Amino acid sequence: MANVSLRGVEKSYGDVKIVRRMDLEIHDGEFLVLVGPSGCGKSTTLRMIAGLEDINRGELLIGDKVVNGLPAKERDIAMVFQNYALYPHMDVFQNMAFGLELRKFPKAEIKTRVEQAADILALGDLLKRKPKELSGGQRQRVALGRAIVRQPKVFLFDEPLSNLDAQLRVQMRAEISRLHAQLKTTMVYVTHDQVEAMTMGTRIVVMKGGDVQQVGAPLELYTKPANRFVAGFIGTPQMNFLDARIDAGSDGPVIIAETVRLPLSGKAAAALAASKATHCTLGVRPSDLHVLGTPGAGPIIFDATIDMVEILGAVQVVHIRVGEQTMRAELPMRVPARPGETIRLAAEAEAFHVFDATSGVAIA
Repeated sequence: MANVSLRGVEKSYGDVKIVRRMDLEIHDGEFLVLVGPSGCGKSTTLRMIAGLEDINRGELLIGDKVVNGLPAKERDIAMVFQNYALYPHMDVFQNMAFGLELRKFPKAEIKTRVEQAADILALGDLLKRKPKELSGGQRQRVALGRAIVRQPKVFLFDEPLSNLDAQLRVQMRAEISRLHAQLKTTMVYVTHDQVEAMTMGTRIVVMKGGDVQQVGAPLELYTKPANRFVAGFIGTPQMNFLDARIDAGSDGPVIIAETVRLPLSGKAAAALAASKATHCTLGVRPSDLHVLGTPGAGPIIFDATIDMVEILGAVQVVHIRVGEQTMRAELPMRVPARPGETIRLAAEAEAFHVFDATSGVAIA
């Protein structure tokens, strides 16, 4: 096992900067997830760690060793790709053993390592099958097994579940998480799926346009997003955002967004006063909105018109209009909600987030 350090790491193609001065410490034995939209630089970062992309500037360390000029095969890492990359003419055992055979491991040790990995991944009955005889989930487990037998210092995963159907992705998420708990090896995982990031990572790095937006534990990113981008990217359904103005009330500043009035006090009021802003963006998650009179309803009350209802089974996502702006509320199925009707919603004051209207940085 090993820690991984990126110190001022940059990557460009010509004048296009893909990764902008990344400083990141990946702790020994942790499961770190790089997440963000397509083109944000997360896969490039992973490939720089793997040695598949050169670094233009900065230092990359695995353990205490600078590996900038070290070939991929000498970095003691194992990578699991999106497309499995299995050899079609080899059976499962041969696919898992191939990397060890290239490194001239003794046959007895190869057999032991492959059988141990097969036992961990429930592949014991499939060792003689060819990849074409396997399901997508089984092929992905073989790709995992091929990485496990290497017993590397660091595992790297590049969107390994994106080719699987929804049900199988859920199953494989659990298997990879269980694998990490069992092996306790450093793992770096790239995905564009924030649900994967939230359910698998001990820490998450949110990226956008080559920049790191925030690094933290899943719950920290969910409850205390550093900016509007993180707030909107983490969480399903996405956080609601309302354009708002800031009025100076007799008891402190009041944020007004259509019919929503949010008085601020204490640290939040001081932060808003220090920003000297007259306008802001008000954010609240759909799950923090409740029908007035039901459990969880708070003192911030407003009326909304229902536009559409999405039935999800245990809950319904209600699309609403508040004045000229739109929101969504995640409500229990027992709550009557019909398009065209007016609904009275309520939330705790602490459920709201305030972002700078221009920069998007969290104010309170």
